[in-house]
Amino acid sequence: MSLLRIAIGFCLAAAVAVLAVNAVAQPPLVVERIAAGVSAAGHDVSGLTVEEAAARLQDVYGERLERGSVTVRAADLTWRLTTAKARVRFDALRSAQRALDAGRGAHGSPVDVPLAVDYSKRRVERFAGRIDRRLRRKPRDSQLRISLTRVRVTHSRRGRDIDGRRLAREIGQALKDPRIGRVFKPELVRPKPKLTAGELRRSATTVITIHQATFTLRLLKNSTVVRSYKVAVGQAGYPTPRGLFAIQSKQVNPVWSVPNSPWAGELAGSTVAGGSAANPLKARWMGIIAGVGIHGTGQGDSIGTRASHGCIRMHVADVIELFGRVPIGTPVLIA
Repeated sequence: MSLLRIAIGFCLAAAVAVLAVNAVAQPPLVVERIAAGVSAAGHDVSGLTVEEAAARLQDVYGERLERGSVTVRAADLTWRLTTAKARVRFDALRSAQRALDAGRGAHGSPVDVPLAVDYSKRRVERFAGRIDRRLRRKPRDSQLRISLTRVRVTHSRRGRDIDGRRLAREIGQALKDPRIGRVFKPELVRPKPKLTAGELRRSATTVITIHQATFTLRLLKNSTVVRSYKVAVGQAGYPTPRGLFAIQSKQVNPVWSVPNSPWAGELAGSTVAGGSAANPLKARWMGIIAGVGIHGTGQGDSIGTRASHGCIRMHVADVIELFGRVPIGTPVLIA
């Protein structure tokens, strides 16, 4: 037994000696490090292993990227989007691997790699879209408010809008790059109205109003009634239309194109020369809409009654005076 033990002892000692020799003979494992001059989102990670760089990047950027927020301010309003709602995910290990790979091909030149950050593009676009819709406002034109004795012009207003798609892109860039500020003030676009108050006033210095109940036609200049006339209006079967119209045409001693209607009798469908005794349109014509207009009449006793077939009749002297003071395009309110 003693000889056996001695033999085993020699064998064990020889094995230990061989292992010791082999351990000395094997070179140590070489761990690759990121090349000099390499940074990730501006942070130097050169000389670090991938694991070391990942830990460093997580420590420097992790909190900001995954627990921060984006703020948008415009028109005295504020919106916020947290990175959690945007589903931002920062992969520090993948970012470090990018740095290692970039350093291999840089051949000693400085290089900066972007961080590996993912986010929900759809959620960011929806966030920007809500802001866009809240801020969007169409321009408002000035409008002419005409009553029987007064003309008022409403104020115009510029519109308001932003570029929602651009805002979404900029937010996405800020979520992926911690160097970009996260407070946004999108430029407000202010489209102009097509018609301003000044333009409308200049185009409506002259206005006519006709009050059928009192058979009164008023001429307004620069929002002030300067002349009133008595008129005749349409009878029950042929009422004068109501609404806001405009003077479409003007004629001196107008030709009468007789409507093809039973009330016109044997003249229906014919044409009566201007100035003819058979022509009921005396002296002047100011067309309003669809055969209805303001004209002189030889039936002076009809003024102040409902006597016409839709037109507005005036005394000849009155219609001549009015004709010279009313340009084409003059608004006409008939009530």
